[in-house]
Amino acid sequence: MSGLVAEQAAFLIDVSRLIQFATAEGWVVTGGELWRSPEQQEIYFKTGRSKTMNSNHLRRCAIDLNFFWNGKLVWDKELIRTVGEYWESLSPKNRWGGNFKGFVDVPHFERVIDS
Repeated sequence: MSGLVAEQAAFLIDVSRLIQFATAEGWVVTGGELWRSPEQQEIYFKTGRSKTMNSNHLRRCAIDLNFFWNGKLVWDKELIRTVGEYWESLSPKNRWGGNFKGFVDVPHFERVIDS
């Protein structure tokens, strides 16, 4: 198994743990974007939806999730902070977009890998 495949597998195991944790906390979680084509990444970069052309979405090691509370979509960093902290506690390789410097991306969860 290649290094990337092992990282993708570990990432998805952590994503499943994250969803279970968030659900136990009362959130309803739905899937957003996992994989992104280079062409889509370029569109996001050019329109300001992303700050990089080197997104971990390109390697299937990032996911955007939707969090609902009482039927309403929530992107508030402080309300989702507990979920983000849990994500980062699962592995030193895990980063939550709510803690990004400069460009906060609350629904984004990723695994940092060596390219």
